[in-house]
Formats: sequence, C-alpha cells, structure tokens
Amino acid sequence: MAKFDKIAVLSKIGSTGMVPVFYDKNVEVAKKVVKACYDGGVRAFEFTNRGDFAHEIFGELVKWADKECPELALGIGSIVDAPTAALYIQLGANFVVGPLFNPEIAPVCNRRAVPYCPGCGTVSEIGKAQELGCDLTKLFPGDVYGPNMVKGLMAPCPWTKVMVTGGVAPEKENLTSWFKAGVFCVGMGSKLFPKDKVAAGDWAYVTNKCKECLDVIKEIRG
Repeated sequence: MAKFDKIAVLSKIGSTGMVPVFYDKNVEVAKKVVKACYDGGVRAFEFTNRGDFAHEIFGELVKWADKECPELALGIGSIVDAPTAALYIQLGANFVVGPLFNPEIAPVCNRRAVPYCPGCGTVSEIGKAQELGCDLTKLFPGDVYGPNMVKGLMAPCPWTKVMVTGGVAPEKENLTSWFKAGVFCVGMGSKLFPKDKVAAGDWAYVTNKCKECLDVIKEIRG
C-alpha cells in the first residue's frame, strides 16, 4: 500500500521539481543512491523496473526507506502494462511512471489513489491521459521534442502538468530551458548518477549534485 496518496505525492514532486530515476540490481547500491538523493533534498524518487527480479529489490527499498527516508515518496518507473503496475502498487509504490501511455494502467492506479504518469509524445496523447485521470504526464524522450514542445503545449492547455525525462542535465542552462518552457518537474537519470561515481561509491557527489539542482530549480522559479 502506498505511504502517500496522490495529492501528497504530486505536492512533493511539484515542490522540489526533480525526480531522480535510477536502477541497480544490487539493493545495497540502490539504498545508498536513494539516501544520497534524500540527503540532498529529494522527496520523490523513481526506481525503474528494468532488470530481473526488480520487484524484489523494490520491495526491500520500500521497507528500508520507510524508516531511513520517512518523507520520501518512492515510485516505480518503466511500467508498460496493468498487471505489473498492480504488482508494484501492492509492494508500496507511491506513483507509477511509464515510457508509454497504456490506458489500462490508469484505472488500476486511480482505484488506489496512486498517480500514473504515462510517457506521451503528442498533445492528443497528453489530452487523452488527462481524461483518464493522469494529472501528471511525462514528455518522453525529452531530447527528441525539446522545450519548445512544452512551450507550445502550455499556450492552449495551461492546466497541463508535464514531467520531462530524457535530455535533462544537471546544468543551470539546461534546467532553465525546461522550466522557463513550463514543465512541472524534470526526471533525471544517468547524468545525475555518472557510472564512475556510483562505482566509486561517491555518494557525497550525488548528494551535492542534488542540492545544486534543487537550488537552481528554486532560483529559476523565483
């Protein structure tokens, strides 16, 4: 069961403006990364369903984070079908993210007041997702569409909340371009967690980078 309801989760995502995206088959590495991000001010974290037995790792993370990162909304990403969404909701996912939009996932999440953030690539897809209760939609891959896509969408549909993933970097210029265009938040993966830093266990780097990004986002928002 989710620790936080839809309203609380969207508030956490909106207040910080950044959702780290990460996967590792080693649960201890995953814990270190999550804690480093939490110490840096992150309050919503997306673990991705990208490896064998990822659900087992996620289940352990949820139980661990409940004690070590009490204010963290831990969600699951890379979900493409309803049964998998149901599995992760049962394991405690606070939100569900997908690289694509599958209408069958929405009712499963809505029934438990869990946000479903589907990956969309057109204004029509975003509109359909909103009709099915997706308050937050993901523009993916972001580097294919760019900030102008968001800016163009927000003009006729200013109520839209967009999370962009792909093409987001922990750099002021990049973050400024997305937030000035009108995104609600950004999802950031490999560029926030360089492989060499993770391999070296340089968790201070991750914490400091998160702090830096959150400070930049706060500054951009004014």
